[in-house]
Amino acid sequence: MLTDSLRGLVTLSNPKPLLFFTRTDNGKAAAEAYMARLRERTADRVKATSILGAARQLLAISRWGAQGPLDLGRIFHPVLVANGEDDRMLATRASFELAHRLPHATLTIYPDSGHGGVFQHHDRFVPHVLRFLR
Repeated sequence: MLTDSLRGLVTLSNPKPLLFFTRTDNGKAAAEAYMARLRERTADRVKATSILGAARQLLAISRWGAQGPLDLGRIFHPVLVANGEDDRMLATRASFELAHRLPHATLTIYPDSGHGGVFQHHDRFVPHVLRFLR
């Protein structure tokens, strides 16, 4: 993850394709399509995350990951867990573990995708979320 971020910084390119998508031909094509969709919106865009903000987020993730497992068995609300099958930012196995520990979890793993699986498979993810929320 750090290597991909540094590569983006050194090459002055957006690290999202490296961080969120697989290196397969399909993953690279999905990354290009995602980046094109991001450029479609020209007004009311969210500000870019600052270097300090990204560093704080990484620190928070690191601290959270260093904790012992939390007791999730008392959460009885339905929970949708979705991830790509090859997530390099947050290991896909963590999604399996999370879904296993939540009594009413629904797990969806998207094929040939990474951390951006829900971006890559938005055409499947959005209807899935809408059904889940009903």
